[in-house]
Amino acid sequence: MNQIGTTPAALGDMLGWMSSLADVTRARALRLVERHELSVAELCSVLQAPQSTVSRHLKVLADEGWVAARPEGTSRLYGMATENLDPAARRLWALLREQTAGSGLADQDDQRLQSVLAERRSRSQEFFSSSAGQWDRLRTEMYGERFERMALAGLLDDDWTVGDLGCGTGQWSEVLAPFVRHVIAIDSSTAMLKAARQRLGGYDNVEVRRGDLEALPIDDGGLDAATVCLVLHHVPDPAAVLRDAARALAPGGRLLVIDMFRHERIEYQRQMGHVWLGFETAQMEEWLGGAGFGAVRVVALPPDPQAKGPALFAAVARHEDAAANHQTNNNRETRRKKRPGRGRLRT
Repeated sequence: MNQIGTTPAALGDMLGWMSSLADVTRARALRLVERHELSVAELCSVLQAPQSTVSRHLKVLADEGWVAARPEGTSRLYGMATENLDPAARRLWALLREQTAGSGLADQDDQRLQSVLAERRSRSQEFFSSSAGQWDRLRTEMYGERFERMALAGLLDDDWTVGDLGCGTGQWSEVLAPFVRHVIAIDSSTAMLKAARQRLGGYDNVEVRRGDLEALPIDDGGLDAATVCLVLHHVPDPAAVLRDAARALAPGGRLLVIDMFRHERIEYQRQMGHVWLGFETAQMEEWLGGAGFGAVRVVALPPDPQAKGPALFAAVARHEDAAANHQTNNNRETRRKKRPGRGRLRT
């Protein structure tokens, strides 16, 4: 539509808008769908008008660009097409809305609208009341089992550099990359790194590096956070890995270790090259404390009903280095300037 002016087309637009709003029922309907998307049936309830009347008025409003509809199941929801309205049409509607606000008819519409919305909430509550016992299964069937893990990384600071230490095929890096500024994925296995590069090829803020976890190819204080997921049981000296992770973390940096509790499945050593048959809580606490970490917590993870392996834990800790605290801001600013732009995978 053309903006209002002196041209015949603009005058025609204005006359069309005025004609579409001249009907009281259409003006009431537009006032309602400006605030909430509503179905024809819901508008019928609020306006106390038959379906044929409401549908006819909605068609007039749609033809003049006031409302738009979208499918919702077997219904269609109508809302005000705010983004597509001509500025002159916006001003006309603002004037009409101001004049009708507080009228007895508008107040009655508002009361009936609240009843309609309450009915919506009631239907939703009825669903959850009847489905509570099977909600976990329904949610898994609808959304899968990975969405929570994928989304929780959104709680991380978007300016962080995070190390995926012992990245394997890059599963954790794939989770982290959309939410943080920079991910450094490290592994010593050529085959794993090849798979990681294939998985992470679409992320331009990920660096894949080859290196040993006991001597990480990362500058001192180069990380804001790091993960070590199901890795420690493969290395001869887990304490050395934790010490070097502390070196690579900035003061206050966070470490997440996921691994197995102590178990007796000695066949894992032969079948999968495990060096350690899991770890005791006290052992992890001692190693993390000795590496310079504080605020250590070791939390048992709930077992997956489908899992066949030993019980897992998550150990979280914060790197404490009071002597270096005054360097933190300068180090982070330097890293920020060095971090890659979003354009290609760095290796």
